[in-house]
Amino acid sequence: MAKFLGGCKPGECGVVVRVAGEGKIRRRLFDMGVTPGATFTVRKVAPLGDPIEITLRGYELTLRKAEGDCVEIREGEQ
Repeated sequence: MAKFLGGCKPGECGVVVRVAGEGKIRRRLFDMGVTPGATFTVRKVAPLGDPIEITLRGYELTLRKAEGDCVEIREGEQ
């Protein structure tokens, strides 16, 4: 069963497996460095689950939950 970044909790870490989605969302994620093989750590999740703050490639990145739901991950690697 696939897991997506949008469902992660603070403190979880992992590796991006693939980026789904189409068009502008997919391109925006790639431009921000969310690419297959990139490692991340979830820093914060807002009380209602949107947005999500992660550390990726040495910087903090804030994503909407809908964007996080386009990012398939593999847990536990950092």
